[in-house]
Amino acid sequence: MEEQMVENTSTQAPTQASSAGRKDIFEKCASYEEANRVRQLGVYPYFRSIEETRGNEVVCDGKTKVMIGSNNYLGLAQDPRVIEAACEAARKYGSGCTGSRFLNGNIRLHEQLEEELANFLQKEAVLLFSTGFFANQGALATLLEEGDAILCDRENHASILDGCRQSAAKTIPFAHNSADALRRRLARLPETAGKLLIVDGVFSMSGDIVDLPAMTKVAKEYGCRIYVDEAHALGVLGPKGEGTVHHFGMNQDVDLVMGTFSKSLGSMGGFVAGPEYVIDYLRHKARCFMFTASLAPAVAGGVLKALQILRSEPELMEPLWKNTRKMHEGFKSLGFKIGTTQTPIVPILIGSEVKAFMFAQKLYEEGIFATPAVFPAVRYGEAIIRTSYMATHTEQELDYVLETFGRLGREMGIFDDEAYTGGTKRNGYDFSSPKQQDAEAVRSATGENSSN
Repeated sequence: MEEQMVENTSTQAPTQASSAGRKDIFEKCASYEEANRVRQLGVYPYFRSIEETRGNEVVCDGKTKVMIGSNNYLGLAQDPRVIEAACEAARKYGSGCTGSRFLNGNIRLHEQLEEELANFLQKEAVLLFSTGFFANQGALATLLEEGDAILCDRENHASILDGCRQSAAKTIPFAHNSADALRRRLARLPETAGKLLIVDGVFSMSGDIVDLPAMTKVAKEYGCRIYVDEAHALGVLGPKGEGTVHHFGMNQDVDLVMGTFSKSLGSMGGFVAGPEYVIDYLRHKARCFMFTASLAPAVAGGVLKALQILRSEPELMEPLWKNTRKMHEGFKSLGFKIGTTQTPIVPILIGSEVKAFMFAQKLYEEGIFATPAVFPAVRYGEAIIRTSYMATHTEQELDYVLETFGRLGREMGIFDDEAYTGGTKRNGYDFSSPKQQDAEAVRSATGENSSN
């Protein structure tokens, strides 16, 4: 009988509750059509099933594709030493810790990883979180109170935005990478208010680097604490891959550093680093830490080995930057606009949302794995193919990527798009635009900000 009840409930008409005068919370799900419209056009680019990963290539639908959409900047996710360390940790501790670190889920590997990270980043202490998303959410929701203010760059990652929403503080956005805009926002706040500036070290959609010296100077004038998200900078910037803060030599000026293990360190999870007394407070107050299972042993063991490799072999970053320079110059020489990027994240401007989906599908058919970002993740009419490069990419692979982009760009008339020709500037929220209908037909719910 119980099984029958479950079955009947799951097959009820989505609008049954609303037809009786009551709101059905599933009604919005039933009426959601954006993803299906893209599928019907045969250009849906998300949730592609990867059957196997072979270095810089993946196998999808039985065919090999060059991966240029991964944040595996140093190639460590496939490093045999990292894989073996993960396996060894699983053999020693099992497949999972089956509890939070408050209870039975604290293993020596977690503590060792925290200690080595703190030493690497030259911070007093580190606290691990199960994901980078949790790290931002846990820190911001715990440290900020009612009456406080968070100064948030408009291009910050979605995990930062959600962390801001979870906190009791007022979130005050400011123009991207503008110290002048930051100053104007801070000047309006009461002197007695608690203040936190939060920025990405490397912005995940545009690939540009935060103007940390200018931001820090302004923040300090107003007694504002400073928090830098190093997700896309760890293993990429800094003398030894320590991130943006060390890239600028400003470790003593930045209060908190957050990072993830899902990019250069090739796994998953996140952390917050800072003064011991702050980290201890988070350890005992951050709900995202206290009430979730700890990092699986295989994850902790693999990340620890990846960190040790980075520390002992900082030269791993040299081929990454060689490949980055090659792709910056290559795309520019082909006529593509790549924005303000300064890093291995290279956004290729396409313009039309429809063309962006079609371009990504053509790339896939040509053996290249990359995905588009469209409105509202980027401004309407400025859709991109977001690409990112690894230290392990070969010259042959990169040459093929450039040749294919150039050929498809000409065939599809990308350089004739208004984004390239300087046509009438369109507002991303101007639904009266005659071309908005096409964009709506293929726009998926990509959220308010980047997802990488």
